[in-house]
Amino acid sequence: MPSNLKKQNQSIRYPLYGLILAVFGLLVFLAFHQWIVALAASILMAALFYLILQIERKTRRETEEYISTLSYRLKKVGEEALLEMPIGIMLINDDYFIEWTNPYMASCFNEDTLVGRSLYDVAESIVPLIKQEVESETITLVDRKFRIIHKREERLLYFFDVTEQVEIEKLYEDERTVISIIFLDNYDELTQGMDDHRRSNINSLVTSLLNKWSQDNGIFLKRVSADRFIAVYNEHILQHLEKGKFSILDEIRETTAKQNVPLTLSIGVGSGVSSLPELGSLAQSSLDLALGRGGDQVAIKLTNGKVKFYGGKTNPIEKRTRVRARVISHALRDIVVDSDKVIIMGHKFPDLDAIGSSIGISKVADMNQRDAYIVVNFSELDTGVKRLIDETKQVADLFERFISPEEAYEMITDESLLVVVDTHKPSMLIDEKLLNRFDKVVVIDHHRRGEEFIANSLLVYMEPYASSTAELVTELLEYQPKRGKIEMLEATALLSGIIVDTKSFTLRTGARTFDAASYLRAHGADTVLVQKFLKESVDTYIQRAKLIESVSFYKEGIAIAKGSPDQMNNHVLIAQAADTLLTMDGVSASFVISKREGDLIGISARSLGDVNVQIIMEALEGGGHLTNAATQLSEVTIDEAEEQLKKAIDDYLEGGQKE
Repeated sequence: MPSNLKKQNQSIRYPLYGLILAVFGLLVFLAFHQWIVALAASILMAALFYLILQIERKTRRETEEYISTLSYRLKKVGEEALLEMPIGIMLINDDYFIEWTNPYMASCFNEDTLVGRSLYDVAESIVPLIKQEVESETITLVDRKFRIIHKREERLLYFFDVTEQVEIEKLYEDERTVISIIFLDNYDELTQGMDDHRRSNINSLVTSLLNKWSQDNGIFLKRVSADRFIAVYNEHILQHLEKGKFSILDEIRETTAKQNVPLTLSIGVGSGVSSLPELGSLAQSSLDLALGRGGDQVAIKLTNGKVKFYGGKTNPIEKRTRVRARVISHALRDIVVDSDKVIIMGHKFPDLDAIGSSIGISKVADMNQRDAYIVVNFSELDTGVKRLIDETKQVADLFERFISPEEAYEMITDESLLVVVDTHKPSMLIDEKLLNRFDKVVVIDHHRRGEEFIANSLLVYMEPYASSTAELVTELLEYQPKRGKIEMLEATALLSGIIVDTKSFTLRTGARTFDAASYLRAHGADTVLVQKFLKESVDTYIQRAKLIESVSFYKEGIAIAKGSPDQMNNHVLIAQAADTLLTMDGVSASFVISKREGDLIGISARSLGDVNVQIIMEALEGGGHLTNAATQLSEVTIDEAEEQLKKAIDDYLEGGQKE
């Protein structure tokens, strides 16, 4: 019985019951004193009782009629809602056959009935959702978007048509503002010696190309300085530009090259947020990242922290100057002088470049009368580095500079300085936790800047145009106070780093590389001793030959070699095998896959410059240079690593260069 009727019935019945009891008590009293009055009252009470019964019967009859009417209405509404509401309802059995649907569900598939048919035939994409016990998911069916709610216990599916909602959301996303900063990488260097007429022609050429590009794509473009433009557009246009792989990069490069002016662009893109100041900051940050990787590319920072890259197909053009080296050297000197001691740390499994540049920085500290210590993990040293450290034992002052991470923890103070060399990624450091103990950090590296980066550094000297970190450190040494000369072994260590990273001056070698080598040679660097560091054993040579023996060509000019699943090789041997493959006829890019210690699979990549192996390795969570890169994969077999590598190569060749 509905609560309102029940209350109404009770409001009538309870007072009457009370009245009856009161009258009955009065009758009992009168029967002893006035029987005539008692008789009259009894008759009145009987009439009153009869009235109460009639009222109660009427109320019950009205209540039953109301409930009957309400039940009919509820049943009718339920049936109409089930059959006529624009919500799809489907019952299935354990074998994924449809037992019942409402008419709306059948009409969505343009069918009279779906009963008895299999979900595999009607909507196969729903089956994985049911198997995975997904409670809610949006999928596409018959050109419409449906949000599906799955009731597992009842084997019931609800289908809500959200096509219009999805379209509105997409429209909103497509119309979101995007800001890009376009930078002419080497404009100042190229136009420095030009006359006004030629410079004007180059400006007109570049401006006309960019204006045409902006008009063709619906972009607002504004030149804000001689080498910088601001572009404003929306997400839909950005998606279109991504599909075309930002072809403006190639167009500018190829057109200006015909004029004997190899001008390139770098573009930083800010997107994914509604705040205009934040968009501008993202665009500038993306541009810094693109320039840090060598320029001639587009960097797009995503809201999830990831970064996508397009372009970067050419070798970086050397554009650092002696002035910058001198400024950085003086800034480093000031920071060193303000510190009580200098701790130097490179990447895990350091090579001769990392150790050589560390020794160079320790010399910088020595020239400024500060103690310096080089952090190494003595259990993670390859043969060449071990030979170098063994050689330092003959120079007591130099050998004492090498310490373990545990010793570094004990000597750190609030005024200590950490100098990171040959890497800029915290995860690559010998001891990442050690980084967090320093308030003052300097980064010196020659690799292209990646997404991961050491934040809040006092000084960052990153030059992807340099052959090696040892080359950068050598230039910094030239502008330090001349307190004591560079020792022969210190100069040799720096030269060995240059020779290793340039493959004996054959790769990534510029005029400044030879200048640095000449400076070191003049200070006593021993080339014969360098060759001693680089010597290898017969066993190593045989192991490398076995790796090379497995080579096969995946694409034209792309060679892939992989080691045996039960044979473990160190990173140096894998890199040497890739270097050797690159010297073979018909090989423009080489990849070597091998099992590493710790159940890791290592991939080393090399190229002559036609293939950007850095982008391919970044797709596999690695990195490096255009011609020299590597990565490590965990929880995969060698064959699975090969499949991932081939997919990354295919994506690169198709132009989809993403990070």
